[in-house]
Amino acid sequence: MHTLCARGTMKPEITAAVGFLSRFLRVKGHVNDRQVQTFNQSLQDILSEQYKHHWFPDRPCKGSGYRCIRINHKMDPLVGQAGQRIGLTIQQLYLLLPSELTLWVDPFEVSYRIGEDGSICVLYESQPCPVGMPTMATVGSPSGNGMSGNPMVDSHISCKEEMMVLGRTSPSKAYNMMTVSS
Repeated sequence: MHTLCARGTMKPEITAAVGFLSRFLRVKGHVNDRQVQTFNQSLQDILSEQYKHHWFPDRPCKGSGYRCIRINHKMDPLVGQAGQRIGLTIQQLYLLLPSELTLWVDPFEVSYRIGEDGSICVLYESQPCPVGMPTMATVGSPSGNGMSGNPMVDSHISCKEEMMVLGRTSPSKAYNMMTVSS
């Protein structure tokens, strides 16, 4: 567990998301350390640029769909762009990354789900805090054992919890569905 004060900058959230994806390249692939570092830095830069006008610490759920990184039958274009910068094709990325992955990068929380019906796991969580007042942030491991028992973790309902309370977060595989939001 790391002590961090989260004031709405997106750096810790992007770092957690990119680190999570980079671990797949390192573990599964024939990708050297230099390539992983380049991928890591490229994706951080790409996400920072992409999210800069879509980051709302006062309303973390606003823009959540825009900030969602999604790999299913189509590679997320931002991940694909970072992969191409280190010489990986989209096909190679499909081999290195989970075939179905949803990664939510929201202010104060980064969560992921592997598979359409998988559990939602939290990678990073923190609380907003006033200037000069430290808070606890928790960086979880993909095994999910970094989160339990932390009384300082924000108790507000996250975007993902809100979706789970309302019901199923994804359609069953028998349905083809396209959602459009304004």
